Amino acid sequence: MNTSDFIERIDQIIKFHDLSASAFADTIGVQRSSISHLLAGRNKPSLEFVLKVVSSFSDVDLYWLLYGKGSFPKKEKASPSVGIESEVAVKGDAPLASLSSAQAIDKIVIFYSDGSFKSYSEKGS
Repeated sequence: MNTSDFIERIDQIIKFHDLSASAFADTIGVQRSSISHLLAGRNKPSLEFVLKVVSSFSDVDLYWLLYGKGSFPKKEKASPSVGIESEVAVKGDAPLASLSSAQAIDKIVIFYSDGSFKSYSEKGS
């Protein structure tokens, strides 16, 4: 891992989330001075520091943070075992009571309050 490149990626995260260095330190749960020393190049990041960044920011990929490989913000990956699809085609919002007994459920979409969603469909089962 190249420390100067790592510091640039930390700076990119800070700017992307519109945080100060102090707010970034508070977010990941480290002392403000440790961020200052890291950004100034006096200290190298510890494994604990790296893991705190990745666990505090869901859009940060570990390999991108360490090696610059991949993208930031990271793209969500579909879970192959569940059959999640990334796009949803809306066919209408019919209430469940209006479904006839001949109709089968093809897809279930769960919408979360943060604007994200997961779509589940039965494929190959």
